[in-house]
Amino acid sequence: MTDKARTAVLVDFGGVITSSVLRAFTDFGASLGVDPRLPLDLLGRDEASRTLLADHECGRIDAEAFERGFAERLRAHGADVAAEGLTARMQAGMSIDQDMLALLGGLRAAGRPVALVSNSFGTGTYDGVELVSLADVIVISAEVGIRKPSRRIYAIACERLGIDPEQAVMIDDLRQNLDGAARLGIGGVLHTSAADTRRQLAERFGITT
Repeated sequence: MTDKARTAVLVDFGGVITSSVLRAFTDFGASLGVDPRLPLDLLGRDEASRTLLADHECGRIDAEAFERGFAERLRAHGADVAAEGLTARMQAGMSIDQDMLALLGGLRAAGRPVALVSNSFGTGTYDGVELVSLADVIVISAEVGIRKPSRRIYAIACERLGIDPEQAVMIDDLRQNLDGAARLGIGGVLHTSAADTRRQLAERFGITT
C-alpha cells in the first residue's frame, strides 16, 4: 500500500548522493591514531564543536574558521592535526554514488521535480557533480542561512519547486533530518542504498522512474 500521492523529491547530498559521511569521518579519525569515533563524537556531543558546525553550516563562519576551531577541539582530545585543509581530509573517503545519480536522472526524466537540500560542509564538497544537472532546485544551508533539520529549509525547497510539502518526499541518511521534514508533512525515505531507496519510493509513495 502506498502513502498519499507524492509528486516531488527532496534529496540530501552527503551520504545519499555520496557514499557514507559517517564512514568517511570514522576513517579520518582512524588516520589520526586516536579513537576512530572521535571526530563524530565531538561533532555530536562536544558543545564547542557543535557550535562550530552549526555556525559553519548556516554560513556564519567560513570553512577556514571551522577548520581552525575544530582542529583545536581535536588537538584538545589528543589528535595531532593541522587545520589547513581539514574538511577536505575528513571527506576524502567519500565518493559519488553513480546509481543515485541515475535514479535522480530517471525521476527528472519522468517529470518528477527534484530539489537538492544539503547542509554545506567545507570546500569542494560538491566537486565532481554538476548540481544544475542533478536537481531542478538547489538549496544549500550556508546560502539560505538555515540548516537541516529546521523546517524552514524544507519549506524553502518546496516553495522554489512550487509545491506543497504534502506533495514531497525527502531522501536522507539521517533520521533527524527526516523527522524535521515530517513536521511539515513531507514523506521520508531513510537512505541506505540506491536500490533500497528506489524500492521505498515505489512501494510507499508510488514514485517510479
